[in-house]
This record gives sequence, structure tokens and C-alpha cells, in this order.
Amino acid sequence: MLRGALAAAVTPLRDDGAALDEEAFRPYLDFLAAGGLDGILALGTTGEGILLSAAERRRAAELFLEGPLPVIVHCGAQTTAETVALAEHAAASGAAGVAVIGPPYYLLDDEALLAHFVVAARACEPLPFYVYEFKARSGYAVPVSVIERLRERAPNLAGLKVSDRPLDAVQPYLLEGLDVFVGAEDLLPVEGAAGTVSGLASVFPERVVALDGVGELRAGLDRFPFQAAAKYVLGKRGVAVRQDVRAPLRTLTDDENRELDAWLESL
Repeated sequence: MLRGALAAAVTPLRDDGAALDEEAFRPYLDFLAAGGLDGILALGTTGEGILLSAAERRRAAELFLEGPLPVIVHCGAQTTAETVALAEHAAASGAAGVAVIGPPYYLLDDEALLAHFVVAARACEPLPFYVYEFKARSGYAVPVSVIERLRERAPNLAGLKVSDRPLDAVQPYLLEGLDVFVGAEDLLPVEGAAGTVSGLASVFPERVVALDGVGELRAGLDRFPFQAAAKYVLGKRGVAVRQDVRAPLRTLTDDENRELDAWLESL
């Protein structure tokens, strides 16, 4: 079972974000491992997973799994069928776990949401299954009552990644017997949590491992489109990752590049 500091990894892309940059995966994964992380979450919010096709997500998962760190693969998708297929693939490919966010757009009631998570968990059983709670992205919070009922029907439910703010929104999910990974770096450390799954750790893994100024670093990057800024900073740190992101995300403007350069020099 994974615990500690995990990176919410970026996904290397090329051709203006139209294709996976397969050659960039291994150098990037080696960089994350050298930063002292305990693992990664692949294809989540930072990793642009929901913007990729199912075939691209399967291939990217395989590439992440070729690296030196254990990988939880995010398999959340708009439909239950696609979520199940991705979870089955992740389990068959050697993932350390599967995470699933509630499908965005539709406001699902408790019964629909529970059914979705149950079949997703069973698709990767006995692999550890994590609910990815992120109200700002899914459009709704997963009720704690749904998590409690899921525990009864999915023995492989291992925990949650909770990316909500403020701390009062996180605490109800700190349920006994479940590993909770906190996504908001400015809240760290959180008593009772198993660790963090951090977008900042995708760029500054060593700083997140040491909990060295992580809130300020994240606030600095959040002034820009985060995925593009993260990839730009990786390039500046000598990692062969292009700034390319999948539309409708955008790359940085020239002015933003200069502003980001000045911020990096000030660190």
C-alpha cells in the first residue's frame, strides 16, 4: 500500500499537444524518482488524463508503469463503461492502484455515484482502489455516506485523494481505516492523512518531500496556466518535457514565459 509523497505527474506531449511524447516519459520518471518520491498518480488533473483518448490513456499508463516508481493510475472518465475499461487495463498492466473521480458535468445522485464507483472498484479488484474527490473539477462533492457504503461493497477500497480546500472540506474524509492523500499543498501536513498527491511534486519533487515552502511555490505556479507552467519549469530544470498541452488547455504567452523566468530566478 502506497503512503507518503506522490507526484500528480504531468503527461509529456508533443505536436502542440496532439500526441504523446513517448521518449520523454523515462527521463521525466527518473527525475521524479531522484527527487525522493514514494510514487506517482498518473493521468489525473495535472496529467490531463480526461483530455486524452482512451487509447492514449492506456498507452500513457503503460509508459508510466515502465518507470522506477509505483503508479496509481487515474481511470476516471465520463462514462462508467470507459472507466471500467481503463481500470481493467491498469490492473492488467501492473499498476499499484486505481483512482477514479466522479464523472463531471452531470450531478449524480447517491445511488448513481455509488453504482459507478462499485463497478470501477470491482474492475481492478484486488488492486487498491481510491476515490478521487475534487469538487472544483467534478462539479460536486462525493458524499461521505457514499464512501461509507462503498466500503461495504468494495473490499479493495483503500482510500481517497482529496484535493478540496479549505481544511474543513478535507477533514470529513479522514475516515478510520482509509488512506487519504491531500492534494492542496498549502494545507500540508494534515494530521491523519496518509500523505500527499501533489501537482507541485511533478515539478519540485524534492521540495514536496521535504515540505519546504510548498504553499508559496504552488501559489507562484498557480499564477499561470498550471499544466503548461509545470512543463515549462521542468524544461528549465533540465528535464526533456515540452510545454505542449492538450487543447483547450493553452501554452504560456511570451510575457508569461518571461514572468515565470523572473520568478524562477528569484527562488
